[in-house]
Amino acid sequence: MRKLVERELTSEGPRRAKGTAVRRRSVTVNLGESPVAWLHARGHLTDRLFDAGEALRSDYERAQLSPNVTMRWDPVRVKVGRHGGDTGLSPSERQIAAKQRFDGALKAAGKGLEDILWRVVCAGEGVPTAEKALGWPARSGKLVLQLALDRVADFYRIG
Repeated sequence: MRKLVERELTSEGPRRAKGTAVRRRSVTVNLGESPVAWLHARGHLTDRLFDAGEALRSDYERAQLSPNVTMRWDPVRVKVGRHGGDTGLSPSERQIAAKQRFDGALKAAGKGLEDILWRVVCAGEGVPTAEKALGWPARSGKLVLQLALDRVADFYRIG
């Protein structure tokens, strides 16, 4: 889903002298674009790492691990076909299999790396927001995310 909105950029540069006009800038942001897709589209992630992130997010969603506010009455719809390795399983079994793959992928990433994976890939936080929340220095999250996604790609056997 593409939802484009205008966002104002905040200046974090030096303070302006009193009385001088501050030029405001804005950018167009696609709210439907995930942080992993954003990094991939700008050349910060290879196809392999992007595919690993999408596989992890897919298992997270299939396992229905995101918090719910209320009871869900809609039936679980899981696309079964050429791409799913869960053919012939009931919806509950597919959900359990996705949860096992998700847990295995996080374990393969290793301690300390599952935090950035969950925040950026599953929760949809931007890398700078995740860095702040984890108390990391600026610009370190992208490198750590790449390392984590590389291990996840190995887990999912993405070549």
